[in-house]
Amino acid sequence: MAATWQPGPRIAPYLHHPLFETEDTMPRPTPTQAETAAASRATPSQDAIEVLMDDHRAVKKLFDAFEKTKDDDLDAKTTLVRRACEELTVHAMIEEELLYPAAQEALDEDDRPDVEEAYVEHFLVKVLIEKFTTLRAGQPGFDATFKVMSEMVQHHIEEEESDLFPKLRKSSADLNALGKKLMQRKEQLEAKIPKDAGDNTMRLH
Repeated sequence: MAATWQPGPRIAPYLHHPLFETEDTMPRPTPTQAETAAASRATPSQDAIEVLMDDHRAVKKLFDAFEKTKDDDLDAKTTLVRRACEELTVHAMIEEELLYPAAQEALDEDDRPDVEEAYVEHFLVKVLIEKFTTLRAGQPGFDATFKVMSEMVQHHIEEEESDLFPKLRKSSADLNALGKKLMQRKEQLEAKIPKDAGDNTMRLH
């Protein structure tokens, strides 16, 4: 089914996306890199912007790791793409459910189009995430799709960190309270990801 965008989209159905489905019999080392990273980021004192910037750094590390991966290391590529899609899906959900509505309330009317642009950028990234339900590492288009997605995400990150986040810092938004809500929602969503999701991604396709 073709994806459609409308203002204020939600992507909860993406947690039922095949990227989040796997078999119970698959083993997984404990803890995974993704779990360790999430635990290190879960600092109660973080405000909303700090939480989201930590997410940005985490996904950029995955992009960098993919760039350094050998062309024939298909298992590593698949795992990195899987983890990036998980990170991006959860991150987009907490932004759309909590951050963007708060920003629309707190920002001046002239700045609200920035939020609508962010919704559209999320939609475009979700379209590319959907591609990985059928693309396998080593197939034509796999690397190119991930590269384009990483470029789009990094552009989105730059815009948020240079424009939207500074405006929110100057606004009346309660960023500490919002940070707690973001972390709580993030933990709820991450708990829905299968516990073996990070290491057996070739079996997901």
